[in-house]
Amino acid sequence: MVAHSAPKYASNEGVLDALIASVSVWCESAREEHGEIILTTKRDQIETVLRTLRDDHQYQQLMEIAGADYPERHERFEVVYMLLSLTKNHRIMVKVSTDENTPVPTVTTLWPNAGWLEREVFDMFGVTFAGNKDLRRILTDYGFEGHPFRKDFPMTGYTELRYSEDEKRVVYEPVELAQDMRTFDFLSPWEGSDYVLPGDEKAAPPEPEPETDEEVEEEPVDGVAFEIEHADRSEEGEN
Repeated sequence: MVAHSAPKYASNEGVLDALIASVSVWCESAREEHGEIILTTKRDQIETVLRTLRDDHQYQQLMEIAGADYPERHERFEVVYMLLSLTKNHRIMVKVSTDENTPVPTVTTLWPNAGWLEREVFDMFGVTFAGNKDLRRILTDYGFEGHPFRKDFPMTGYTELRYSEDEKRVVYEPVELAQDMRTFDFLSPWEGSDYVLPGDEKAAPPEPEPETDEEVEEEPVDGVAFEIEHADRSEEGEN
């Protein structure tokens, strides 16, 4: 059995106080929610905060950069950085807020993989990163307009592309929802269907139930009928 120095489960006890003492001058808030430590920092100090967490607190890996859209806020976008400490087996999240026109400083100077992650946030939300030398779309197609993860972006999009056999090229067209593909059968599976499913035609048809015209007199389940009939006969004999 090999014993590792890192625990299987790292507690948050004392971590928040240590981080506040180190980076509170650049932070707007620090809290623990749902078992996770979350730091909200000033936008122009994000690189300084992440560098301090990496070098002084052993959060060596940048696992993810995610975006979130809150249209009701003045700065509607949040950029969330998720860090992992391999030596302490611990994770934290760092957040910054921005709007559509204000760029966030890049952290490609700290982690090379941040270039791809920042491109994804830019593509999906439209957040720009100052200092990223290759800020291009990464998931959507060339010439795509808009940012699909914004709350005000329609789920169907604005345009669709297809290959035109007549023009021998890919063409862009307004989205059209084919109505023949939007019919739904709400029949309950427990009630059965009127149509024959593939494979059911091989099954033997059910045997018809035998028909009978004779009425079967049901026997009484108790002695009430017998007692009443017996009482009637006694009264006839007496008369």
